[in-house]
Amino acid sequence: MDYRQKKNCTFFTIGLIFLLSGIEYAVILPTIWRYLQILEAPPYFLGLGLSAFSLSGLLTGPLFGLWSDRTRTTKTIILYSNLFEIVGKLHSFKLLPGIGAGAGSSIFGFLTRSTRPEERAGVFAAIMACRQAGLLIGPAFNLFLRLCDFQLGPFVVNNYTSPGIFMCLMWILLQFVVLALYWDIPPISSGEEGIAVGEIEEEVPLVRAEETLETYGTVWDDQIETTLSSEIHPFQDPSQLEFLREEVVVLLTAQFITLFNQTALETMVTPLTQRSFGFGELANSLMYSLCGVEVILGFFLVRWLSRQVEDRVVLAVGLVICSVACVWCLIFLANPQGGYSWELATFIIGVFLQLLGLPFVAVSQVSLFSKVTAEKTQGFSQGVRRSVGGLATILGPLWAGGLTGNLYLMLGMMLALLLMITVMLILSYDRLVEPKVVQHAQSSDNGE
Repeated sequence: MDYRQKKNCTFFTIGLIFLLSGIEYAVILPTIWRYLQILEAPPYFLGLGLSAFSLSGLLTGPLFGLWSDRTRTTKTIILYSNLFEIVGKLHSFKLLPGIGAGAGSSIFGFLTRSTRPEERAGVFAAIMACRQAGLLIGPAFNLFLRLCDFQLGPFVVNNYTSPGIFMCLMWILLQFVVLALYWDIPPISSGEEGIAVGEIEEEVPLVRAEETLETYGTVWDDQIETTLSSEIHPFQDPSQLEFLREEVVVLLTAQFITLFNQTALETMVTPLTQRSFGFGELANSLMYSLCGVEVILGFFLVRWLSRQVEDRVVLAVGLVICSVACVWCLIFLANPQGGYSWELATFIIGVFLQLLGLPFVAVSQVSLFSKVTAEKTQGFSQGVRRSVGGLATILGPLWAGGLTGNLYLMLGMMLALLLMITVMLILSYDRLVEPKVVQHAQSSDNGE
């Protein structure tokens, strides 16, 4: 099996991992709220349950990323982390699957090292679309899982426990797929565009036999010093704290605010649809399915758009759409007026706008973050980014869980955060680009 085949098989396996995470979310989330109601738990317990998953991922993400940076391998990390997913499903303990989710930082670090900067946003969009495809497929499994009512050894399988047992079996099958199809392929060499280090079989002499040194002219020492000092980006100096640089702070803030608002809305949606529209488990599953269709189309749109414009433009468009969506929800959903049909129509429009902006922000900020941080420590850097996102997914459900009856306060905070990151983006817009030293190297390669 050659390098390209190994790479395609590996990317296919990564897509399956994200697909399965989306299926898990769509299968389990719609049943959590009803299960908590049977236990007579207050609404904020929904936020606590969702936050427990993110807490362990927040702590383990940087550790898994550092592990992959040191060993330059991710296959072992994925196999190890999946064990936590399997055990967590059997014991319904949300902290354990969260540990398994921490391997995502290693995967994003691997994707950064295995792709060229100009194609990276498209690859990230495709991988994220796989998760949304899982959100689309997941509700179909709920159609038969909700009918389960039998005993499987020591496990009682009913409409509340069957999703966990089903996902346990799916993660076990995934282990065999990873063993067979995942390869720790070598990274793309920075000196050879699109060529992996492992594919280079022979060295090419710097000076050909028919050429002389005079062909290349003479470069003065002061010219070399001036060129290097003007092109070296701050992240090339390991002594500097790259996570405190302006552009990195902006992208980490965008990551936090996006996921905070997304998880807050997800926490609010299920109680809102039940209270206002009488939606049950089946209706909520169908709603998540339709949301998955929209987001998948959005990721394909971003995949195409990323080839036409810069990542920072995509990010700006996404923030504008999310801000409009938040204003819409604040006006029409916080204090609904009119009949059932009008309320349902305004709710659908608000959800549509919110989901439309999500792919723009999600893909662009991940792609930009991979370009403005050091490539050699991408695993750890992506772990830090995902930890910031994990913190947001902890605070978002906690914030929304206790404010399902006070949407003005909940949505007002979300809008304030969006306005803040928009101002930060405007002030730092010129810095949200790929480092000059990388761009210069790529242009030199293309010109040869």
